[in-house]
Amino acid sequence: MDAGEVHEPVPVLQQPDIRCRPHSQRAARLALMSHNPAMELIDSHCHINFPDLAQDIDGVLSNARLAGVTHMLCVSVNLEDYPEVLTLASEHDHIFASVGVHPNETEGEDPSVDRLVELAADNNVVAVGETGLDYFRSEGDLDWQRDRFANHIQAAKKIDKPLIIHTRDATDDTVELMKTEGASQPGGVMHCFTGDWDMATRCLDLGFYISFSGIVTFKSATDLQEVARKVPADRMLIETDSPFLAPVPMRGKTNQPAFVKHVAEFVADLRGESAEEVASRTADNFFELFKHARAA
Repeated sequence: MDAGEVHEPVPVLQQPDIRCRPHSQRAARLALMSHNPAMELIDSHCHINFPDLAQDIDGVLSNARLAGVTHMLCVSVNLEDYPEVLTLASEHDHIFASVGVHPNETEGEDPSVDRLVELAADNNVVAVGETGLDYFRSEGDLDWQRDRFANHIQAAKKIDKPLIIHTRDATDDTVELMKTEGASQPGGVMHCFTGDWDMATRCLDLGFYISFSGIVTFKSATDLQEVARKVPADRMLIETDSPFLAPVPMRGKTNQPAFVKHVAEFVADLRGESAEEVASRTADNFFELFKHARAA
């Protein structure tokens, strides 16, 4: 989750007009990808319970269907709003839930290991998180953040559900805690990954998946684009982190699960693959990682 952007209201999506002449070969490829209604996508990380999206949830879900999004994972950031996440997953077969408290949350319940295990036992919950370390938005003595992260790892190990990990300006401490607390046992995903190839390799070595958000489409994200080219196909996921971080060409708009197609298209272009290949591979990876989603 990254709350650093201001957005316009959720737009109603329409099929693109591809009769116009693209200004480059790459633009032509992306235009054709965007017009493919057969592509099946999974948004592995979104916050559709947040007000920007919840106020028009029917429109958000309709847009997602039109874009080919077959499933999505609605991710918890605190326990006070967790019931909203769980309700969405309970009411919609194609939506899954996680339970956890974001590292920057300073108010509300800070759950124990047992409390997390209790909540994660719900059949609609497929993961623990999002959790991790964020030294960008939090300052001072952050032992409480590291303790919270450790609790989430231990809960994931007990309930045998994977972790959703957020890290920002805390690479070394994040990886070290993952090692010392045994995060490899439940496994998980480095969500909204923004690191370089060295960091990606450290996470891959621990058995974690790498998830790309709209950030990978940003012109300045050259290191991240290198990671997208190199990451093994069977260890890659895609996400929106909506309502934040809308990808190019939707910058400035409220992000939504439908926009995950732009992430798939961009990553596919980087890798010299088709968008269908990236969509299919990341969908398979999603169900391989979040095994409880198969039975949810």
